[in-house]
Amino acid sequence: MKIKFKKLKNEAKIPSFAHEGDAGMDIFCSEDITIPSGNIYAVPTGISMEMPEGYVAFVWDKSGLALNSGVKTMGGVIDSGYRGEIKVIVANLSDKELNIKSGQKIAQMIIQKYESPEIEVAEELSETKRGEGGFGSTGLV
Repeated sequence: MKIKFKKLKNEAKIPSFAHEGDAGMDIFCSEDITIPSGNIYAVPTGISMEMPEGYVAFVWDKSGLALNSGVKTMGGVIDSGYRGEIKVIVANLSDKELNIKSGQKIAQMIIQKYESPEIEVAEELSETKRGEGGFGSTGLV
């Protein structure tokens, strides 16, 4: 399986794996930006991509960036039919403004195969031991 990346800006960096065997490839910011504390911003990458049908890309946090800078990624599903610029939605959860430089790692992307299930509307669902038990229903210990 191959994924094609296209540079939309000269300064854009193509996603890459930091280490052989990594699941996530690093995604890079393509311009200098500042995100004030508590704000959400769509960080440009300057790239678009093409992957085969039956695959999806998921955008995830970089653990060091999350821990050290309070950056949380949001809305990270890229479908195989999308050909526009990949932007990484980030929330600055810290109490300081966040300065991101062009070429800086901003997130990581994982490519996965998926299935599209047939959707069926049902009047009843099968019963399970858990049933409707939701948030916290399994306890903390």
